[in-house]
Amino acid sequence: MKMQYDEVDDILVIEFTHEKIIRDVSLGWNVNVGMTKNGVGEIVVLDAKAAGLFPLELSEELKAA
Repeated sequence: MKMQYDEVDDILVIEFTHEKIIRDVSLGWNVNVGMTKNGVGEIVVLDAKAAGLFPLELSEELKAA
């Protein structure tokens, strides 16, 4: 997994695989999921910081797990 954040454009890209993206699925105006033949290949979040999705923070429940 690889995660990149572009501070200038406020875009977060989370890449799960280097496989070719064959279909994109929008989950709202600012979240896009790139699908490969085997499942999720990447997630792109526009206005990530403005939407409160970056920086990523784990809840206390997840930290304790």
